[in-house]
Amino acid sequence: MPIYEYQCQACGEHLDKLQKMSDEPLSTCPKCDKESLKRVISASGFRLKGTGWYETDFKTKKTTKPKQKESSD
Repeated sequence: MPIYEYQCQACGEHLDKLQKMSDEPLSTCPKCDKESLKRVISASGFRLKGTGWYETDFKTKKTTKPKQKESSD
């Protein structure tokens, strides 16, 4: 579920709310109880979870080069 950022146009209260995408946007400010709460466009936050990316998930542990045949002249 995304975290939405809101700011009250009347009192300036700033809050973050975890909501489903299908939920209606909030409109009532919890601080001043006015219908002046607006959703703010901001950078999205996300958390990377797990042991890692390419280095640990997909790469094999083999790092040796194949042996080259020695030429016998």
